[in-house]
Amino acid sequence: QLQLVESGGGLVQPGGSLTLSCAASGFTLNYYAIGWFRQAPGKEREGVACIGSSLGDPSYADIVKGRFTVFRDRTKGTVYVQMNNLQPEDTAVYYCAGDLTLAGCTVSTAGAYAYWGQGTLVNVSS
Repeated sequence: QLQLVESGGGLVQPGGSLTLSCAASGFTLNYYAIGWFRQAPGKEREGVACIGSSLGDPSYADIVKGRFTVFRDRTKGTVYVQMNNLQPEDTAVYYCAGDLTLAGCTVSTAGAYAYWGQGTLVNVSS
């Protein structure tokens, strides 16, 4: 059973940067489409970025375009999302999700992903 683990969250000032990691113990994520989602208190979960299993082809929600970059390290079998110019409205628990069957990836359909991590908190505050 694939278990995804996110790391890299924390407290950051507005305008700052964080890089989140998504990994799976004993597994490589190289063959999985990976999506990044977030959920702020009192709000619905929303997709922010994703990357397909083959040759990159990332996709981003409009709210993070130009600020977030999702990428793979195939030597480590890990997926990252680099988040720049963070703002208080980016405060949320961030989740990575994975699936073997997706042809590409999607940020709009959380139900397309079979596997989910427990999340890591990103708090953007001065």
